[in-house]
Amino acid sequence: MDLELKGVVKSFGGLKAVNDVSFRVPDKTIFGLIGPNGAGKTTVFNLITGVYKHDAGSIRFGTTDLGPLKPAQIAAAGVSRTFQNIRLFAQLTVIENLLVACELQKRASLVSALLRTKLYYDDEASMNARAMELLRVFDLEGVANEPSTSLPYGNQRRLEIARAMMLSPKLLLLDEPAAGMNYGEAEGLKTQIGWLRDTFQMSVVLVEHNMQVVMGVCEDIHVLDHGETIAHGDPAAIKVHPKVLAAYLGEEDDDEDAAAAVAAASSRAASHDATTTKGEGHAG
Repeated sequence: MDLELKGVVKSFGGLKAVNDVSFRVPDKTIFGLIGPNGAGKTTVFNLITGVYKHDAGSIRFGTTDLGPLKPAQIAAAGVSRTFQNIRLFAQLTVIENLLVACELQKRASLVSALLRTKLYYDDEASMNARAMELLRVFDLEGVANEPSTSLPYGNQRRLEIARAMMLSPKLLLLDEPAAGMNYGEAEGLKTQIGWLRDTFQMSVVLVEHNMQVVMGVCEDIHVLDHGETIAHGDPAAIKVHPKVLAAYLGEEDDDEDAAAAVAAASSRAASHDATTTKGEGHAG
């Protein structure tokens, strides 16, 4: 199913965090949504997932209008996400962090849970089996019963993706999954994103400052700056687009090494995000 935004607008007071943004994510595509800090990328994710309601325009996933739906209904429609700042349940183990995402898949009612019926135990077994399967996919099986916050930073990021996958999404939104990762971890993430798309036959939308990941895995890229679209195209075109260079570097740059300059500027932004503790901004 395609994700399509048409003329989407979102304001906070007098600030237009997203202004007339339109793009389409074709089915089973790996799509990049990039831009400098404050461009509105996380706000777009929050609009798609129902955290915020847009002021104008439309957001559709397949034939479903996501605008009127609550976040849980959007998740049930096949849309799942991770967050810019890691949001694990610190008091739960690794596998328990996955199991909290299972409510939409459970067939047993509250009464079945209280009476411990066969349906309840079948549900528990099925969800545990799926959780362990995903932990194996993300190479976290060996730490299933460890506290989630005891994991290294890169593994916590992968655990968040695994939790999002528990919903069996058709559209996976990844908000800066490579933040804080080293070169080797980022290379592994690129491979994993491609494998997830191909194996689970879903679309992936990636918000990311790490150009190593974006240019290496995305097939189509949409660029925002100050809440507005400034470019759209494939990685080769985006790397040398004058408006993209201006947004990242502050000026037009025709030098043949411009793409490397964009990557360097993006890397600095990613490093800053990884070392600064902040909440979900209105125009992330």
